[in-house]
Amino acid sequence: MPVEITWWGHATCTIEDSNVRVLTDPLFARRLAHLRRRRGAPPPPDARRADVALVSHLHADHLHVPSLARLPQGTRLLVPAGAPRAVPGLRRLTWLRVTEMAPGDVTSVGELTVRAVPARHDGRRLPVGPHRSPALGYVIEGEARTYFAGDTGLFDAMAKEVGPVDVTLLPVGGWGPYLGEGHLDAGRAAEALARLSPRSAVPVHYGTYWPIGMDAVRPHEFHSPGDEFARLAAERAPGVAVHRLAHGDSVRLGVAP
Repeated sequence: MPVEITWWGHATCTIEDSNVRVLTDPLFARRLAHLRRRRGAPPPPDARRADVALVSHLHADHLHVPSLARLPQGTRLLVPAGAPRAVPGLRRLTWLRVTEMAPGDVTSVGELTVRAVPARHDGRRLPVGPHRSPALGYVIEGEARTYFAGDTGLFDAMAKEVGPVDVTLLPVGGWGPYLGEGHLDAGRAAEALARLSPRSAVPVHYGTYWPIGMDAVRPHEFHSPGDEFARLAAERAPGVAVHRLAHGDSVRLGVAP
């Protein structure tokens, strides 16, 4: 089987393709600011092992400097263009090999190529301040073509910008009871699936972190997005196999002959 996906929680996944390990938006913390991990143990030490780690944008639940600091010596790290200037902590991670990426940029990691694609999301480090870095998704191409969307809303050119893919890792929820603009909920993620037409999809970015003290506030927004996405995907993109993983679970996927 050409690709194996492991979901560690939130947007953190390991993609194994062509004997290369790719880690997405590493977040290993039990608590982050006002958020705490409510489901799934933090990823084990082996989850830190990767040939390359991808950072989709500068928000602290996607670019988490303490988690990046746990990556082994020599790990490649792809970040949005301008990230080291906007996040000074990145510049202290001197044992990592950092490459800045903009939409359309392509780099090679072993037998894989990694292409940065646009995302419809606020790329700033904080809720206010200058826009210094783009929000990105990535297409990882080896034996399979895997799209890691990061955080994004729907946009008209999504299918054109992403191109043909076999596997999608799509955000379907968030870390609070309300999703703002520039996000996919279960319904919008199912629409994205219909536009992209992959063979397989794995829902991510839900059911992991929740604000402290808000356990009783709209709890279905925490628990249900994965199931809701699978239900809506069956209606809108019936040809796509949806793999709803528990934290730490893996799935092996093939591609079309």
